[in-house]
Amino acid sequence: MLGYVAVVWGFIGIAFIFGNAIVRIGTIGLDTFAYSLSWYHWAALVFSVLFMGFAEGYKGFQRAYSPRVAARLLYLRDNVTPLRLVLAPLFCMGFFHIRRKRMIITYCLLLGIITLIQLVHMLQQPWRGIIDFGVVVGLSWGTASILLFVLKAFFTDKFEHSPEMP
Repeated sequence: MLGYVAVVWGFIGIAFIFGNAIVRIGTIGLDTFAYSLSWYHWAALVFSVLFMGFAEGYKGFQRAYSPRVAARLLYLRDNVTPLRLVLAPLFCMGFFHIRRKRMIITYCLLLGIITLIQLVHMLQQPWRGIIDFGVVVGLSWGTASILLFVLKAFFTDKFEHSPEMP
């Protein structure tokens, strides 16, 4: 029973983190359309959406991160501890109790993302919104892929992804 509580908390926590980012960044992305856009703005917007959809959504989330999150949720169901229960979203995101190499990658990626957020934050509209619009596409794709992998993990007999435990 406690394992299922941890799973629900882990999934809801992750969904909230990504959903909150999608809404906040999406608002900035939509502000882009309040500006008079030239052809090169439209070209940059198309590039941003395609690039972030592929690089972040498909390659980053669907091919790597989402299956691991689902596998960690599945692992958490049967291996809950008090720490994992309280910090279930962070556990499922791979911030602790994971292979050392993966933990280093996770923290370096987090620092890189924070740095990029700060740099993009300094851009003026419409450029900031153009980039943010692409990020929203990637995050939306990623969030949807997490949901689909979680459904596959919990409702099918065949789920062969690793939670990458130490």
